[in-house]
Amino acid sequence: MNYTKPPISIADQIAKLKARGLTINDEAKATSYLSNISYYRLRAYTYPFQDNKNSLHPFIVRVTFDEIINLYVFDRKFRLLLFDAIEKIEISMRTEIIYQWALSNGSHWHLDAALYRNPVQFAKNYTRLSEEIKRSEETFIKHYRQKYTNPTDPPSWMSLEVTSFGLLSLIFSNLKKGPEKIAVTKYYGLNDISVLESWMHSLSNIRNVCAHHSRLWNRRLTAHIKLPTNTKFTFVKHKNILPYKVYAAVCSIQYLLNIISPGCGFKDRLLSLMKNCPLAQEKEMGFPPDWQNEPLWKN
Repeated sequence: MNYTKPPISIADQIAKLKARGLTINDEAKATSYLSNISYYRLRAYTYPFQDNKNSLHPFIVRVTFDEIINLYVFDRKFRLLLFDAIEKIEISMRTEIIYQWALSNGSHWHLDAALYRNPVQFAKNYTRLSEEIKRSEETFIKHYRQKYTNPTDPPSWMSLEVTSFGLLSLIFSNLKKGPEKIAVTKYYGLNDISVLESWMHSLSNIRNVCAHHSRLWNRRLTAHIKLPTNTKFTFVKHKNILPYKVYAAVCSIQYLLNIISPGCGFKDRLLSLMKNCPLAQEKEMGFPPDWQNEPLWKN
């Protein structure tokens, strides 16, 4: 099947939205927004309010263009909030992983295939790591290359410092269970290694969504958050929490920040932002009706 849809002018975009049932009170304002935020990008925000089984995509909820823009702005603020929080978590996890394995296994432990569960996955991860090191413009990587010839690769505290959070997550998941992995897990107040692995995987995916300015507020997480059954510190009750909704990830973020950076302000900023969540979308984000009353959000 060939794609035959032609590009259309902004005036025609507005006409199409109005014909589908979107209320647009100020066409000049809509023109300004559509000149800077593409029609296709905004489609991600109108989609939940349309009948998408119908080829004409009529709106089935009474909604205005201004409300869609408010939802777009809310999602942007939400992404920036999570991106900032995940940065703190990523840096902490990178530090803790390098520290625990380096103390026990030396500077280049990350190159020791015997430490990993799956040799095929180890080889794939090593290839990706080598590529990321080669692309790095960090001064400490260049210095190592110029000064040292053996080993060819920089030590773990250099190599893993320049790798992506996603690859770090894959490396951690493939490491065998041992005292180092247990120590890292316990550092974050968890008793189940698989919980931490799932959190790293999910948060690295969310981090990429944020970095690419993609829709986040109602996204179904492909990498689910595994909910812990026993934590050292206050978490949330599992009732009504969906592991594929963003609220589950937000809970894990707050839990980790209470350990890594207590008082960083994430909780207060989230509570403030959610007070102005447009179009009653809290449910689509996975937030239970009484979520603010959980001890995690009150302490």
